[in-house]
Amino acid sequence: MKKYNIIVVGAGHAGCEAALAAARMGCSVLLVAIDLDKVAAMPCSPSIGGMAKGQLVKEIDALGGEMARVTDQTAIQYRTLNTKKGPAVHSSRTQNDKNKYHRIMKSVIEKQPNLDLKQALVKKLIVEGTKISGLEDNTGFQYVADAVVLATGTFLSGLVHIGFSAIKAGRAGEFASYSLPKHLKELGFELGRMKTGTPPRLKKSSIDFSAFTEQGSECDPKPFSFFTEKITMPQLPSYIGHTNLNSHKIVRDNLKRSALHGGMIKGIAARYCPSFEDKIVRFPDRDRHQVIMEPEGLDTDEIYASGLGNSLPLEVQIQFVRSVKGLEQSEIMRPAYAIEYDFVNPLQLKPTLETKKVQGLYLAGQINGTSGYEEAGAQGLWAGINAASKIQGRPDFLLDRSQAYIGVMIDDLVTRGTKEPYRMFTSRAEYRLMLREDNADLRLMELGNELGLIDNETLKDVKSRKKQIDAEISRIKGIIVKPVREVNEYLENKKTKPISNGIHLDQMLKRFELSYDFVDAFARSPEEIQPTAAKQVEIEIKYEGYIKRQLQEIDKYKSLEKMKLPEEFDYNSVHGLSNELKEKLTNIKPVSLGQASRIEGITPAAISVLMIALKVHQSNK
Repeated sequence: MKKYNIIVVGAGHAGCEAALAAARMGCSVLLVAIDLDKVAAMPCSPSIGGMAKGQLVKEIDALGGEMARVTDQTAIQYRTLNTKKGPAVHSSRTQNDKNKYHRIMKSVIEKQPNLDLKQALVKKLIVEGTKISGLEDNTGFQYVADAVVLATGTFLSGLVHIGFSAIKAGRAGEFASYSLPKHLKELGFELGRMKTGTPPRLKKSSIDFSAFTEQGSECDPKPFSFFTEKITMPQLPSYIGHTNLNSHKIVRDNLKRSALHGGMIKGIAARYCPSFEDKIVRFPDRDRHQVIMEPEGLDTDEIYASGLGNSLPLEVQIQFVRSVKGLEQSEIMRPAYAIEYDFVNPLQLKPTLETKKVQGLYLAGQINGTSGYEEAGAQGLWAGINAASKIQGRPDFLLDRSQAYIGVMIDDLVTRGTKEPYRMFTSRAEYRLMLREDNADLRLMELGNELGLIDNETLKDVKSRKKQIDAEISRIKGIIVKPVREVNEYLENKKTKPISNGIHLDQMLKRFELSYDFVDAFARSPEEIQPTAAKQVEIEIKYEGYIKRQLQEIDKYKSLEKMKLPEEFDYNSVHGLSNELKEKLTNIKPVSLGQASRIEGITPAAISVLMIALKVHQSNK
């Protein structure tokens, strides 16, 4: 029997990133999935990125993950969100050919050295004492490994709801896993129940698109991946429309027949991505809601009806969908449905995503209570890297909240847990001005290189660009712009105030109306500046004051992060803490005073008490 270093269970976005990262780091890896025809499937929106999610994908890419590369090979529409706001919240989003995404990711996995892909339904884990040693599938066959990553998505006790019809499934038409969640409970894990859903798919030829507003791709789309040189996929538009009062009446009259509002669903739904029934209940005064018709690919007639997600009976869904202007004759190819599934409370995880109860067992993706392909992919990469690092005797791979959105997400999950499907938002990142999409490569590629996931030539280019950026900023700060006629004419054309005295070029560049083009026009660099470097120069100068303040905040944050709390620290012996806080600290086992400070209910006074107790503990050692 072949023994693997790592087995990854589940070939969704988390499983794919985990398996590829570990294999590329030199581990022998087995990736198992219930259905190999669903590798990297897009069961909900056929899109990648979005607000804050785009940052996650860029970070996956900068660390050596695969998601952004496959995205660029399959994207049929590119858009940058929040462009009217500052660069801290700019986020890329693509519409993708879902079948092509699956095919390309599966091909990447099949061609990856050190990685085997097999079809199997996992029944239980094999645990010796407190350490993982493999798993057993539903045929009784056993696979042996030193570490296991569970990336099971919505398949644990999955239940699909269409009205009062409930079907055991991990996704519509796919087997669910009922033995594995039962086994996890037997091992002592605390499981909860969550709910998500997906809207109907409509037949393209049955839609009157003239009733919708067309929204095309950006004219000059920028690739998602730092490694993509050119976008070659044809670009398709989406179409924006709205529901109406009749649509709302149909849903309101049938709320009791909805699985969600009829009492069939016990799982917790996400507030930020409500089903249409929830919209009607929560926003009763709204007379319309936006819907978007999004193509699912180049060679399919299926249209993803974003905004029409529900758990109503099919006959009601037909009435509801056809009440929307432009959809009067539409045909539902796949009905909307809700799905509820088991997840593991992420407070039972270490910051590496290894479980506290079983050594060598890692969890990634929706099993941790998150939602979204991007959140899943980021966790998969993190778990795969850490599983490989443990086997190879490397240090744990950890990013803190000041280094990456991924670090923010992991810290949120293992420190605070989640009571609803967790989604990444820019507002969750305190230092988001430093964690922009545009600088993910500058922030993280050196770390990716240390792991063996980013090649030396790429790192050389990144370092060269960093050097060029620093030198150009220094050069610009030493130049004074004089109030000559050509300069003032340029400023008037840009609708910004002319100058009457000499002004430092960096102060001019801080003006909202001016970009790096102003530098090129009146103080061009003697050496050619790469466009990506020029953009960094502009941002660094324009937001210099904000960046300095955020760096000061990061210094304060890191001072608490440096104060490590030993795993064996006895919180019950600390005087001055309530029993509730002692219990939380004992269960979570924070790795630092910084992490402890973010636990729900922890006050500055409690941190002071912990700081004193830590000093006493260290002096007694």
